[in-house]
Amino acid sequence: MPKVTVDGVEIEVPQGATVLQACELAGKEIPRFCYHERLSIAGNCRMCLVEVAPGPPKPQASCALPAQEGQAIKTDTPMVKKAREGVMEFLLINHPLDCPICDQGGECDLQDQAMQYGRGHSRYDENKRAVDDKYFGPIVKTSMTRCIQCTRCARFAEEVAGTPEIGMLFRGEDAQITTYLEKAFTSELAGNLVDLCPVGALLSKPYSFEARPWELRKVPGIDVMDALGTNIRMDVRQRQVMRILPRINDAVNEEWAHDKTRHHVDALVRNRLDRPWVRDGKGKLKEASWGDALETFAKQFKKAGKKVAAIAGDLLDAETMYAAKALLAGAGSSLLEGRQTGLDYDVTSLAAVRFNTPIAEIENADVVLLVGSNTRWEAPLVNTRIRKAVRRGAKVFAIGPEVDLAYPVEWLGDDLALIGKLPKATADAIKGAAKPVLIVGPGALARGALGAALAASKPFIKDGWNGFNVLHIAAARMASLLLGYAQKGGLADIEKAKPELVILLGADEVPADKFKNAFKVYIGHHGDKGAANADLVLPGATYAEKHGTYVNIEGRVQRSERAAFAPGDAREDWTILRALSDLIGKPLPFDRFDQLRSAMIADVPELGIDGIIDMKWAPPKLDAKASGPIGYPIKDFYLTNAICRASPTMRRCSEELVHGHEYAEAAE
Repeated sequence: MPKVTVDGVEIEVPQGATVLQACELAGKEIPRFCYHERLSIAGNCRMCLVEVAPGPPKPQASCALPAQEGQAIKTDTPMVKKAREGVMEFLLINHPLDCPICDQGGECDLQDQAMQYGRGHSRYDENKRAVDDKYFGPIVKTSMTRCIQCTRCARFAEEVAGTPEIGMLFRGEDAQITTYLEKAFTSELAGNLVDLCPVGALLSKPYSFEARPWELRKVPGIDVMDALGTNIRMDVRQRQVMRILPRINDAVNEEWAHDKTRHHVDALVRNRLDRPWVRDGKGKLKEASWGDALETFAKQFKKAGKKVAAIAGDLLDAETMYAAKALLAGAGSSLLEGRQTGLDYDVTSLAAVRFNTPIAEIENADVVLLVGSNTRWEAPLVNTRIRKAVRRGAKVFAIGPEVDLAYPVEWLGDDLALIGKLPKATADAIKGAAKPVLIVGPGALARGALGAALAASKPFIKDGWNGFNVLHIAAARMASLLLGYAQKGGLADIEKAKPELVILLGADEVPADKFKNAFKVYIGHHGDKGAANADLVLPGATYAEKHGTYVNIEGRVQRSERAAFAPGDAREDWTILRALSDLIGKPLPFDRFDQLRSAMIADVPELGIDGIIDMKWAPPKLDAKASGPIGYPIKDFYLTNAICRASPTMRRCSEELVHGHEYAEAAE
């Protein structure tokens, strides 16, 4: 490891590190605009200038200069100070003076660095240039006169998102960043451009002029829009979540979040259930008081006896599922199911139905085989990891209908029978790989192909490496399996039991023709499909309005905090079940949330850990026959759950980016 001296302090740096990274290891703050840890080096903003010896007697860009043995680096000399002031002066020559009305105000890199490293006055008196704003789609708002051409957005689009639609046109003073055909940026990761932009050129269109950062309370949470468990930060003003941003977690989402994670937030105050509803004798839902609604619930619960079933939705927290399980156990029922669309794969070994390769290790794979999985829509941030692997030389093979995954894929066909008889070239590539990865998606699970995938898993499992992975799309899936929400035959077994009372715990995807003869109680937060089919509707809380435990696809236990309170008369789901238990004469043994969580952890210790649950690899022997075409379950990335379907932003994204509708800007 090379040894360098930074401002008189000698340190060792990793081989291949840059001078900028060496300075940061020494605890020095180096200003930058174009440099970003997760993107390639551009070296075009020149803000990171330092003095390096041996070398030319002038400041050098530290982001693009390799750290070498014996270098003496100086970050605070008069030469460096003057050079940074000069660079900042040039950057501000054409920058408009609109900080008071810029959404980036208060969290702007340019503001911060101009204060820290810039001059106290300007020597430039000429007119500033102006650049027309560009159209980037429904997520990103532009103010291109503010752009400093750092090219972070262009590098992100090409390197991470895999949709190289952004670039720089023209030269010199005429240079400008644009989408090449001035069309919407067609990526589900567009919101990350806003985070990456160091100035106010790219802004969040749905959040425009909504709030200032110093007004917001920041609450850590876990995203439920897919099963990855993206770490998020909810920014709250008073009782409303104003925006959602990703938190850095290199093991899960790095520092990215997809657009569904960020921009479903406007639906948390729309189409909400905020009071109970009971269906009358004419089949119409009528408003009711909590007292009347709970009396009706208790009456039906007692009448049903053991014939009570609970179906967990895709966005549910573990605590609510545990409370419902305890309630049904008191009635002598074990009719629990979380796979509301009818999946019935074997769950005798949870290791056989989880993502066994740590998410961060996917980028080190050398061969990837996708079976029935459109990873770009089912888990966009797993897809970015696969793209990283491809950029490092990995080959990707896929069985399923052809879709654009944002990297080269060799499509083998869409017949499940291919799992057992891969082409020789593919089989040889897998056999010769050091770290092969098999990802079995929901399209294959829906066709009963788990057994065939397990039978073909042998070459993917080596000493210290388990490359067999099942990709779920529901945030509640792994926790529901841990809590026993799985019948051997799936939802069909619940139907066969002919329950008289069915509790839909935020379950909006259950087909409307199921359980026609049962009394259906919906406990949820949005007036969506589940509420429309229920006989009794009880308003619950979204994930942002309650504390909760979630388990992601790899079995990582994570906890989310409450950011706001549920609207109107809505209540946290577990409190509704607790109140019901009193009315039926079998009170649940917890009165506070901390008591509920403690009881759950005592019953299922795995839910009390911090990190990935240790699951022994012991796959069951299942029927290895599988054939027939594959269909992906997600038909529209932006409208996959009740919250998204209530979001105006998600609906516009769906119309424009999925269905091809064109929107004209107001000026047009």
